[in-house]
Amino acid sequence: CSEFGNRSCPENFRSPGVRGVMYLFITAAFILTVLGNLAIIVSISYFKQLHSPTNFLILSMAVTDFLLGFAIMPYSMVRSVENCWYFGMMFCKIHYSFDLMLCLVSIFHLCSIAVDRFYAICHPLHYTSTMTVSTIKQVLVMCWSVPAAFAFGVVFSEAYASGIEGYEMLVKCSSSCPIMFNKLWGTILFTVGLFAPACIMIGIYVKIFTVSQRHTCEFSQAQRHTKDKKNYLSRNKDRKAAKTLSIVMLGFLICWFPCFFTILIDPFLNFSTPLPLFDTLNWLGYLNSFCNPLIYGFFYPWFRKTFKYILKGKIFNPYFR
Repeated sequence: CSEFGNRSCPENFRSPGVRGVMYLFITAAFILTVLGNLAIIVSISYFKQLHSPTNFLILSMAVTDFLLGFAIMPYSMVRSVENCWYFGMMFCKIHYSFDLMLCLVSIFHLCSIAVDRFYAICHPLHYTSTMTVSTIKQVLVMCWSVPAAFAFGVVFSEAYASGIEGYEMLVKCSSSCPIMFNKLWGTILFTVGLFAPACIMIGIYVKIFTVSQRHTCEFSQAQRHTKDKKNYLSRNKDRKAAKTLSIVMLGFLICWFPCFFTILIDPFLNFSTPLPLFDTLNWLGYLNSFCNPLIYGFFYPWFRKTFKYILKGKIFNPYFR
């Protein structure tokens, strides 16, 4: 272990004041992440008017962000600030498995929401018969089970590290919870976990906005009777929802693409990416879970309204629903 150390933590190069400020800001970030997503969970769960297929998917994605803030970010905070992993190698694997799983669960949800909006706007006559509660349940099972099987299978089998010279010695001697993907699994993770879903979502949203633009032109040229106005308002509402969710998708890609891209190229650079840089990119990804409630609050009037009800304690009134 002379090359890596003997599992003892290296002397921290940060002063106590810097570590205190980092703890303060990161603690504030994960507390706000937990509270913001908890507000979404309570809003959609409590108010029956919000029980729709799209909102059930948003609810499940909020659960993902809540778990990331509640169960993952505190341990990552200690590792980042102290430059050491104090919780043992077994918990290191469990922690990273859940971390990877929740990230993949988020992008699976974004793909599902894109498909939901595609049917709502491009095939409105078939939407209610296609996106039923039963269908949504099946989609949610897939969104959680597939990433869980992938993440835990890859991490605990250590297939991701196959062929990396010196990795076994690094695991035995390091105190930093090292997880390094080889060229094969780095490419698979980037392609399956980010690139392919992103291409699918971008293609769907381009199609949605093309169809929406055509509908707008058709409605502006035709006389609008009472029924037509209702249809127009309904479709306009769907377009606004699709626009909001496309911003959520864009936020996810901006936050997580640098981290996934680093995982992809790091083995080709002989694992020369500095640990502080990789740590920073990982926290940029975590920031997405903090941003999602802000996006919903800014673009969704129903969330702002229900959030006020929650703050005022009206939801504790049994006659208020």
